[in-house]
Amino acid sequence: MLRAATWQGPSGLTEYAVTCETGNARRVLIVPPLFDEHNKLRHFLAETMRALATHATDSVLPDLPGTNESLAPLEAQTLAGWRQAVASAASQLGATHLLAVRGGALVLPGELPALACAPVSGPAILRGMIRARVIADREAGRESEREALLAMGRSEGIELAGYRLGAGLLRELESAEPAEAPAIAQADLGGAGLWLRAEPAHDPAQSLALARIVAERLA
Repeated sequence: MLRAATWQGPSGLTEYAVTCETGNARRVLIVPPLFDEHNKLRHFLAETMRALATHATDSVLPDLPGTNESLAPLEAQTLAGWRQAVASAASQLGATHLLAVRGGALVLPGELPALACAPVSGPAILRGMIRARVIADREAGRESEREALLAMGRSEGIELAGYRLGAGLLRELESAEPAEAPAIAQADLGGAGLWLRAEPAHDPAQSLALARIVAERLA
């Protein structure tokens, strides 16, 4: 059963998490995707947690500061800060392993054994968000160019795809690469990535496949 939990973020604010626990010794902290991919994969992650429980694996899905239910401002966040937050959440919530999904692989702290599901680079995330901003501007009758948007973002921050990114976070994303961790390819889950769909969706077979692969690799 999924339950709510809390943990204290590095800034001192109380942050929320979802847990699925049945008393197993193995406890996986899921580092969620970043930005809109988090919204699109939230149902998928919750069902993966339930599936992990059938493989004697408890799990916890924390909100990163500035995301989901967090009261921390997104504009103040950085990849380095999120990396620290993941390490703190893992310690407080008793994680034995980490599973990063998509952009979550950019903020793996390195203290615990980890797997990365369909990891993506910072530049790839940024390209998609910039593209969405250019399209939105065009539909609103404004012309914008990628390099000009990036230049503005580096100096003063910028709103991209509905998310207000601080200058520090944007600069980090421009060169960030996933942490070194054994990867689970999207092809191993038996379908196209759910983040590619226009609206949030779910595929039960992919959740079952991910849970099975994680349990096998962490055994």
